[in-house]
Amino acid sequence: MKSKVLFVFSLLFGLMFINAGLDKFFHYMPIPENMPEKMTKAMQAFIEIGWLMPLVGAAELLGGILVIFPKTRALGALIIFPVMVGIFLTNTVTDTSGLPIALLFSAVLIWILYENRAKYAPLFEK
Repeated sequence: MKSKVLFVFSLLFGLMFINAGLDKFFHYMPIPENMPEKMTKAMQAFIEIGWLMPLVGAAELLGGILVIFPKTRALGALIIFPVMVGIFLTNTVTDTSGLPIALLFSAVLIWILYENRAKYAPLFEK
């Protein structure tokens, strides 16, 4: 039962990151009109750095695809981890309106990392 629940959460998590990654390349989701000024400035700064958004988009796309499949989920979680740290920090420092969803996705990522801890163990051995 737990593995089925984890699969559903991983599927939704992966699809959300695939969608976010694709949007970085194709810009099909509308930008909210009522974004706080701080968040607008932060987004403009990210866009100004020409290589940053494609890099984040590629990481989101690749990580999202890998997280969906149980065999590659551990690698996908590692790829998405730094992106999720950025999302969490942006939603705590710049604008807290997205904090609930950032906390939810952080919890899913932590669960995925925890469930795959045996695969990460060799990284910490001498």
